[in-house]
Amino acid sequence: MTGLRPNRIDRPGTAEQAWASWPGLRSLPPADPLAWPGAVVVAAHPDDEVLGAGGTIAMLAAAGVRLRLIAVTDGEASHPGADPARLGQVRAAERTVALAALGAGSAEVIRLGFPDTGLAAREGDLAAVLREQCAGFGVCLAPWDGDAHADHEAAGRAARRAGLPVLSYPIWMWHWATPADARVPWPRARQIPLPPEAMAQKRSAIGAFASQLTDRGAGAGPVLPGGFVAHFTRSQEVFFS
Repeated sequence: MTGLRPNRIDRPGTAEQAWASWPGLRSLPPADPLAWPGAVVVAAHPDDEVLGAGGTIAMLAAAGVRLRLIAVTDGEASHPGADPARLGQVRAAERTVALAALGAGSAEVIRLGFPDTGLAAREGDLAAVLREQCAGFGVCLAPWDGDAHADHEAAGRAARRAGLPVLSYPIWMWHWATPADARVPWPRARQIPLPPEAMAQKRSAIGAFASQLTDRGAGAGPVLPGGFVAHFTRSQEVFFS
């Protein structure tokens, strides 16, 4: 997770307890992923797809729904000072383990190799690739284009430009927004309730991203601290239509 905008992300965030106690989250209308004939998942960085849609991916895989993952970048800029090529390899390997934990190890993975932290400058190119790679699928799951993360937003806009019906998953929104926040398009929000097995699979998949969960050294802490990860271990996933 890199390329963060300091205005909303780099400040104390909303605790998961605040979201868990908000009735509006539990009352969102449901979506049925098992009605989809196929799904393509767009991830700006390795771990985005698991955090935002891992439980849904597990449900789709268990049902035998056709899955394709578009890995836009390799997340090679998440640790300043690290060798980008080596870090990209590590994060790609972590994604492989995570997909296996979701029961989606046979999903098709397409690595595009776009530059981490540089998607805004390549948005048009990405939209063209996604238009081709998303053809033939029933739905596209992509980062929300209001997430306050430059790469997430560019990937989300590119996915919508590709022409396939898009359901957008938020990630950093859970950190900077608050319940009933007017900046969030709640009328467009849908929830996918997760069965216990999918929840357990998602927790295991999140744990595969050791590079993001452990201390980076020099007092930097992990990219994904425990309080932030807690947003993604609840019994539902939220998408915007």
